[in-house]
Amino acid sequence: MADYRPPFTVTDRIVALIADISEQIGKITIQHQGNINPHLRRENRIRTIHSSLAIEHNSLTIDQVTAIIDGKRVLGNPNEIQEVKNAYEAYELMLKLDPNSVEDLLSAHRLMMKGLVPENGRFRSKGVGIFDGEQLIHMAPPADLVPKLIADLFEWYKTSEVHPLIKSAVFHYEFEFIHPFADGNGRMGRMWHSLLLGQWKELFYWLPIEELIRSRQAEYYNALGKADKSTDSAVFVELMLDIIYSTLKDMENVSRSTDQVGDQDTDQDDNISRLIKILGDKEMSAADIMNGLGLSHRPTFRKNYLAPALEKGIIERTIPDKPNSKNQKYRKVK
Repeated sequence: MADYRPPFTVTDRIVALIADISEQIGKITIQHQGNINPHLRRENRIRTIHSSLAIEHNSLTIDQVTAIIDGKRVLGNPNEIQEVKNAYEAYELMLKLDPNSVEDLLSAHRLMMKGLVPENGRFRSKGVGIFDGEQLIHMAPPADLVPKLIADLFEWYKTSEVHPLIKSAVFHYEFEFIHPFADGNGRMGRMWHSLLLGQWKELFYWLPIEELIRSRQAEYYNALGKADKSTDSAVFVELMLDIIYSTLKDMENVSRSTDQVGDQDTDQDDNISRLIKILGDKEMSAADIMNGLGLSHRPTFRKNYLAPALEKGIIERTIPDKPNSKNQKYRKVK
């Protein structure tokens, strides 16, 4: 077991990103005086759950996810509603989990997949392949090897002196490569990555990394595939560090905008003007408008740009009777 070492290269880009991330952690720690307020913690947790499940094709909106977590009745696919309830329970347990315990991993999977798969809380008993359509893109190791592979991975993480930002991303990649469960590997891998980082710096328990993974989903799966082909997880580590850095930058911006309340009306008018300039005479989706504004944090966009423009009747929805439609676009009111 002592000889086990996942193959990865520490590139110059990885070193640079670690420096950038460390600087951002310092800024946010000073901003929040070591504590993230409960409201932001809750908002980030909801965004985390919504994004992680959306990656797995759960179609519930963030408003529906919020309602389920608040104990309200929601019309929707029963399995998708169960996924939200399970994920909330699993993430609520996060602070009590030992990231170095295989037993705790199985307990968390039992909660995450309760009522969804027969083998919840147990390693898979059969072989599994990952497909893109009909094309096999990854054949996971045989089921009988899974317990040892996971034990070796946990032992390596516990004893490795590699920087936590690197080794947590390597762990994430190796976990997905092993694919230890019949289902739920993606959501468990992402959750465990956050848990490992949270053990290092507490703010990572509340950082919605999954939201940015979702916005860069094609890159995420592409990096997993490249790492498989090269038998070196550096490309995946680089992507995850870039995602973590971007998430921290977003969090700093949100915190700053929350703290600055003096010039709210002026800021709002400026935001609407910028939105209108991007929109022009076109019909655009929220994602396209966000790209034009250089924003990646959807709740900030909604609160500071989209909602005020809609409330003032400056823009309108193209599908007004279905505000959450995936085909929804926006245009200027003529």
